[in-house]
Amino acid sequence: MTTLITRWQAQAPRFLSLLRIVAAWIFLISGTMKFFGWPMPMPDGAPAVLFPNQLWWAGFLETVGGSLLLLGLFSRPAAFILSGEMAVAYWQFNYANHPLFPIMSLSGVPTAAFCFIWLYISAAGPGPWSLDTLLRKVR
Repeated sequence: MTTLITRWQAQAPRFLSLLRIVAAWIFLISGTMKFFGWPMPMPDGAPAVLFPNQLWWAGFLETVGGSLLLLGLFSRPAAFILSGEMAVAYWQFNYANHPLFPIMSLSGVPTAAFCFIWLYISAAGPGPWSLDTLLRKVR
C-alpha cells in the first residue's frame, strides 16, 4: 500500500501542470469570449468589448494571462496578477450580496476558485510541463 501511495504522491508535479493547463484553457476562452466574441458571444448578446472599459481589461488579462499560463511562460507573475484580477472581480461583483457564500452569486464560484488556483500557482510554480521549466533547463 505504501508503494502505491508513494507512486501516486510522486505524480503531484505533473498534476500541478495539468491543473495549470486545464484551468488556463478555461480562463483563456473566457477572455476570448469577452475580447473577440469567440467561441461564443457574451451571454447578454453584446459584441466583443471595445477599449477602454473594465470588461476590455478583464478580456485582455484573461486572454494574455490565460495564454501565458497555458504555455507555462512567466507563470508565477502571470498567475499572481490573475489572482488579483479575480479577487477584485469577487469583491466587486459577488461580495456585496453574499460575502461568505460564493454559490449564491452566478459568477461567485468560478471567480473565487480561479482566485485561489492562480494564487497557488503563483507560489507553487507551473510544474514540469511548462516553458518556464524548459527554459530553466536550457540555461
